[in-house]
Amino acid sequence: MANAFDPYREALVMEQVTVWGPLNEEFDPAEQEKIAAKLHTAAEDACELEYQRTHTGFCRVITVTEDDLQRLQVSRA
Repeated sequence: MANAFDPYREALVMEQVTVWGPLNEEFDPAEQEKIAAKLHTAAEDACELEYQRTHTGFCRVITVTEDDLQRLQVSRA
């Protein structure tokens, strides 16, 4: 279940994970890294955001959606 953006948890984010699901096959690894960086830079705008508690803080998990790709104006090959 996705969480709302939380400034408190954001301050304690120690790890970042990007989940691609079925969209994984549409982009090469270099392009995936660029898109993931953009998503995590603007985590407050991500459609599916989750915070997972870790021993040292939180892990921010963003699941890439079609809406995210449209918002970032990602072009497909």
